[in-house]
Amino acid sequence: MFSQRTLRRLLVPLTVLLLAGASHADTYEVKLPPELSSSPRLCDYAPCREVLPEATTFSERKGQPSYVEGYRDDAGQKKKVGYVMLSTDITDIPAYSGKPVVSLIGMDTAGKFTGVKILKHSEPILLLGIPESALVKFNNQYLGQFVGDNIEIGRSRPEENLIGLDAITGATVTVIAQNQVMMTSGTEVAKQVGILKPVIRPQARFPISDAAPGWADLVADGSVQHLVVKPEDVGLKSDGRPYMDLWFGYLNQPTIGRALLGKDGYASLMARLKEGEHAIFIIRTAGMDSFKGSGFVRGGIYDRVQVRQDKDSFTFRDLDYVNLWGLSAAGAPAYDESAIFIIRGKGFSAAYPWKLVFLGNKIDKETAAKTFANFDKEYWLADAYLEGGRPEVIKPDPTWLKVWKDKALQIGAFIVLLLVVAGAYANRDRLVRRSSHKNKWPVNAFKYTGWLLSIGFVGFQAMAQPSITQVLTWFHSLLFQWQWELFLSDPLIFIFWIFIIVTVFVWGRGLFCGWLCPFGSLSELLYKLGRACGLKRFQFHLPQALHDRLKGLKYAIFFGLLAVSFFSMGLAEKLAEIEPFKTTFLVGLLNRSWPYTLFAGGLLGLSIFTERPFCKYLCPLGAALAMPTTFRWFGLKRKEECTRCKACAKGCGSLAIDTKGNIDQRECMLCLDCMVLYYDDHACPPLAQERKRRDKAGQPLTPIDTRGYFIPIHPAPARPAPEGKS
Repeated sequence: MFSQRTLRRLLVPLTVLLLAGASHADTYEVKLPPELSSSPRLCDYAPCREVLPEATTFSERKGQPSYVEGYRDDAGQKKKVGYVMLSTDITDIPAYSGKPVVSLIGMDTAGKFTGVKILKHSEPILLLGIPESALVKFNNQYLGQFVGDNIEIGRSRPEENLIGLDAITGATVTVIAQNQVMMTSGTEVAKQVGILKPVIRPQARFPISDAAPGWADLVADGSVQHLVVKPEDVGLKSDGRPYMDLWFGYLNQPTIGRALLGKDGYASLMARLKEGEHAIFIIRTAGMDSFKGSGFVRGGIYDRVQVRQDKDSFTFRDLDYVNLWGLSAAGAPAYDESAIFIIRGKGFSAAYPWKLVFLGNKIDKETAAKTFANFDKEYWLADAYLEGGRPEVIKPDPTWLKVWKDKALQIGAFIVLLLVVAGAYANRDRLVRRSSHKNKWPVNAFKYTGWLLSIGFVGFQAMAQPSITQVLTWFHSLLFQWQWELFLSDPLIFIFWIFIIVTVFVWGRGLFCGWLCPFGSLSELLYKLGRACGLKRFQFHLPQALHDRLKGLKYAIFFGLLAVSFFSMGLAEKLAEIEPFKTTFLVGLLNRSWPYTLFAGGLLGLSIFTERPFCKYLCPLGAALAMPTTFRWFGLKRKEECTRCKACAKGCGSLAIDTKGNIDQRECMLCLDCMVLYYDDHACPPLAQERKRRDKAGQPLTPIDTRGYFIPIHPAPARPAPEGKS
């Protein structure tokens, strides 16, 4: 028979095996040479030939954003065969870890991808779950694809000229981000080298007006926009100042240009511009750095700012710079730095929205390494400043919204499941009154259905098992940089967490942990099946005293992971493999190395003999949810006799009822067994005694009130006899 010693003997070595089996993926958080992002000779520090196999020699970095050209020897002559780009030179799109996947990308002179190599990533799912080879296989789908094609994650839709790519199961956010990195990087370089032609947009026409708006008026109508970058956005400590505080606007529009520059200044600028050229102004009112860049040289590029309009980018060289001597608009702020930049690209039009982009370096708090980052603010002239008003612009759905639309049916079914379970629990008083200690099906019908759907649909099919790694990621995002798009990219997890947060504060952790957690449901279902298969005599619970000591272990694990995450998120994510969720649902018991399979399988096997061992003693997610459960709005009911009666405690599988009859709501899984007894006049000792007393006295059984007692019988006072009668 199993005993507490057996339990300890199983848990300790399984935990050791789990951590011993952890190993770094090939490129997980590797230390890249600083020259990779700074040296003109990119290919001296990166395997460029692996992504552009035809090339034998490579140029220095060119362009803005930068790329290198690859050549092969052709009869003694150098022939250009393609281009190589480092993704972080072009975009800082984060993956699920909040950090970009650093990719080296090759493209031939026809604009077709020739190779992709991951140099570094920080994705926890590729650290200990899905093999890195899965990402390599995903990237290979780009080989031979034209950079100008419409390529997205999901099924191909030829009628829409859309090429679909197979995602990596369980790593949706990662591959969505990687697709954006590939297409953004390839498009930026293809436009610079002429593979993709710029979009020619109709030019704006401006109405005549004598208005003279002040600075506040220009800010109010959007003619002047404000872009602020905080120190924490670039990994620096805040000293109360912004890292970059910029104001900017479009100067060709006569009303705006004259208001900002004055009549003479505006006339002088317009005389300087050629047909099809546009001017914008930028001022820095505060900040720690220059928006012009400290490394600017004559003939070079201003590498801190650029303008983007849809997929077109416009950069500025020294000849595109004009001094801004002052602002004439009433109420204009003082500034430390200023410039007028001329946009010379033929595809730019002020009639359509565009963005000012500030390009900077972000310092990683853990490694002190610098990575590329960009910050932008949209600008679009108001209707009043455009003849005929703004043209109609149909903006494409953001990537996260496309994911939600693609999964609409699955999302709808998931929301229905959550609402039905929450509705059933909200009506628990009716359900438990219809149940008895011999027939709990009015409650169990909902609970067991929730288990089966959470295991099959939520766990194995949708792979939406919540994890402590999400808690750590969200905690760090709240402290450092919150990005809604990152979390919205996984809709089921996003919805699940909203549900969990709300229900934890309403009823406690038990509704999720006891009814809807896929692993917890699987664990308890195995225990119930073991009992049904005749293993009841081998099943056991730990003594209450030992349970009370061991239940604190999960809190220690949670706080340990949280503390480690501040020093190394990668190590915390590796240690978070104490959760068997990934092995069970995401990767599969038979698809991982033996330590993980042994750990997860051991916990599930142990669950046949003791109820929810992982949930009670090891689950850091349960610990994280147990703490706010202290502040729940509604708890389970108790009677005065519950402090003396032990009937409920004997049947509590969670061991959440102490020797005084109090329920520890942080440990309670809300199975409602105690609430069934609460209203059962054959199982609840106080009710059973009252029932027997009334039966013996020949008194009727009245309904049981909300306090759990029979409604008292009060003899009605005798009516006085009518006058004249005796």
